[in-house]
Amino acid sequence: VTETRTGPLGCSNYDNLDSVSSVLVQSPENKVQLLGLQVLLPEHLRERFVAAALSYITCSSEGELVCRENDCWCKCSPTFPECNCPDADIQAMEDSLLQIQDSWTTHNRQFEESEEFQALLKRLPSDRFLNSTAISQYWIMDTNVQHRYQQLGASLKVLLKKMHRIVRRLFNLCKRCHRQPRFRLPKERSLSFWWNRIQSLLYCGESTLPGTFLEQSHSCTCPYDQSSCQGPIPCALGEGSACAHCASDNSTRCGSCNPGYVLAQGLCRPEVAESLENFLGLETDLQDLELKYLLQKRDSRIEVHSIFISNDMRLGSWFDPSWRKRMLLTLKSNKYKPGLVHVMLALSLQICLTKNSTLEPVMAIYVNPFGGSHSESWFMPVNEGNFPDWERTNVDAAAQCQNWTITLGNRWKTFFETVHVYLRSRIKSLDDSSNETIYYEPLEMTDPSKNLGYMKINTLQVFGYSLPFDPDAIRDLILQLDYPYTQGSQDSALLQLIELRDRVNQLSPPGKVRLDLFSCLLRHRLKLANNEVGRIQSSLRAFNSKLPNPVEYETGKLCS
Repeated sequence: VTETRTGPLGCSNYDNLDSVSSVLVQSPENKVQLLGLQVLLPEHLRERFVAAALSYITCSSEGELVCRENDCWCKCSPTFPECNCPDADIQAMEDSLLQIQDSWTTHNRQFEESEEFQALLKRLPSDRFLNSTAISQYWIMDTNVQHRYQQLGASLKVLLKKMHRIVRRLFNLCKRCHRQPRFRLPKERSLSFWWNRIQSLLYCGESTLPGTFLEQSHSCTCPYDQSSCQGPIPCALGEGSACAHCASDNSTRCGSCNPGYVLAQGLCRPEVAESLENFLGLETDLQDLELKYLLQKRDSRIEVHSIFISNDMRLGSWFDPSWRKRMLLTLKSNKYKPGLVHVMLALSLQICLTKNSTLEPVMAIYVNPFGGSHSESWFMPVNEGNFPDWERTNVDAAAQCQNWTITLGNRWKTFFETVHVYLRSRIKSLDDSSNETIYYEPLEMTDPSKNLGYMKINTLQVFGYSLPFDPDAIRDLILQLDYPYTQGSQDSALLQLIELRDRVNQLSPPGKVRLDLFSCLLRHRLKLANNEVGRIQSSLRAFNSKLPNPVEYETGKLCS
């Protein structure tokens, strides 16, 4: 009788053991042939004989075979503590794994030395730096290298499958060994590895063995026995601070830069607008506390001398305020002060009322920043939101005259060319029921005897300062947009105009949207046509969008 089993012998009852072939758990390659000597022994010795025979064959007389729960092993004698470790078999499997690892390395080396891979290396441009993304694009377009890479993957897949099978068998053999199996599974090289390998061959191959390229630092890590392996690394092309082109005589340095950057010692650095002082001086050291003190003193050094105009009244003369009165202060800068623009910090009126008058003056203020028609003025939102209110101080003991002052300070200061003041009156009365002051509009008085009082305005003053302004220099700057003097002067002019635009628009009045004061400056102080102003603004927006971290903001139209 011949019986072939996959489990060890002696773990079950056998009717006949004349010829048994079995694969042992500890050593799958062993074939045990056990002759039926048990038939010569008495009945009560047969089981002990089989167990002793199996222990002798399986454990090589170094221990006793023990089987429990479908698993068998040798219970080693003290003399042979490693009887469960078939060292020869384990060593053979570890050697097989080393051979597979060598084959794995050989396949990768053959791929790197292949005609397809080397042809791709030769086709790559050397006049600019290639990052991993750029190399991946060349890789994708090369069908030959992709086909060769697929062949490499198929070969490695076969080796990996064989390796896993040996590893499983190795762990089974080492299950009751005191030492763990010694082997290292190779890792399949991804596409990103090969792209970095190409970078290393391009930029770190100045020694016998190429180093490893580090893209983040643009440097090479060289082998320990090589002092230097790094070759010349070309400049990086791209947006922002990257180069627009590499230098023709030295590819490691930038030859030109993107908009908003300037070439400095072979590198592109953020371009900073030159000082605007030649075009428009915008700096002042006047602080709010200093301004308040100077206003209290009515200091003439901060008064902007302007021309008073009104067809409804005269300064220092009494008038009947029942109807609205219009007056304005204007500078006529284009005629008298072409080299200045003006900033308003405060507006003040000295208003006098006849004794026992029940009238209360009400002013509506409109500010025109740089000239033009009255429709190109913005309304001053007195006491709305965070905007300041009128402050009143008595001039004399009788309180017939008061100084009405609205202080804009550094927070609300703004450009002005003309200030329009619309004065009307309301009647102040006391509500008997609530003991509160109420106001109502005066009725038309046909009977002079029922007049509610007269009003007089002694002074109307604007406090602030004037800034130097050179319209010809700004026109010359604008001219460079179409006719640049030198290479890069157009970008420099655009950068300065953007800075000038933003600084001017910062003094826009309060509101949900900033007013476009810069267009008013171009329109009325430089006398540019509407289409020219629009073209300049479009050029500035287009250039600004290319700058690093561009800041765009919406503006409202004020000047036509």
